[in-house]
Amino acid sequence: MTQPNAPDREGDLEVRKQEKTAKPRRYVVVFHNDDYTTRDFVISVLQEHFGKDVTEATQIMLHVHFKGWGIAGIYSRDVAETKVEKVVLSAREAGHPLKVTAEPEGFDEGSS
Repeated sequence: MTQPNAPDREGDLEVRKQEKTAKPRRYVVVFHNDDYTTRDFVISVLQEHFGKDVTEATQIMLHVHFKGWGIAGIYSRDVAETKVEKVVLSAREAGHPLKVTAEPEGFDEGSS
């Protein structure tokens, strides 16, 4: 008779039941307000890199402008970090100091 939660045995090998894998943590791509990056540039980046239509891009840009930050999307860590790199590169090439970060989902928006 096997004990509850005891590993099963097959021959000389011990077989353990695999624990469920936790879902990977998701990351939020956050745009931060500055006094130099133009609103039009932010809207164009949101359209180009995040697939937002002009209305949604404008709403996010206004949130960034008035609240100091805005969320462009939620992705896996690798995708979020790649999007941040591409956006920052585009901004630097255009001469803008735009700050974009990838934060773990559930970050404290009030402190960013």
